[in-house]
Amino acid sequence: MAITWPKETARLLTELTGEARPDTAMWIVLKDAVEHRLEQITLSERAYQSKYGMPFEEYRRRWETTDAPADYAFESERDYLEWEALITRKARLEKMRAGFPA
Repeated sequence: MAITWPKETARLLTELTGEARPDTAMWIVLKDAVEHRLEQITLSERAYQSKYGMPFEEYRRRWETTDAPADYAFESERDYLEWEALITRKARLEKMRAGFPA
């Protein structure tokens, strides 16, 4: 099913991607957006890995199995939740990327 694009939207999609077909151009834009988000998540993940000296799964195991006072600090709890959210979002975006047309 073809989408009828407003002329200005079709023009912008064509200019942005170099693709004359707006439907195809939109897929290119969506793929690029997902790739950009994944790159940003990777940078954030690396920052957490550097800060804590371990990947998230190891950090999660430590969090769940030890009872260190530092784990109850606001910053540690916030980092855990934000890092976990990054992992979840990354998985969703990777699944989305896998479903894009070739």
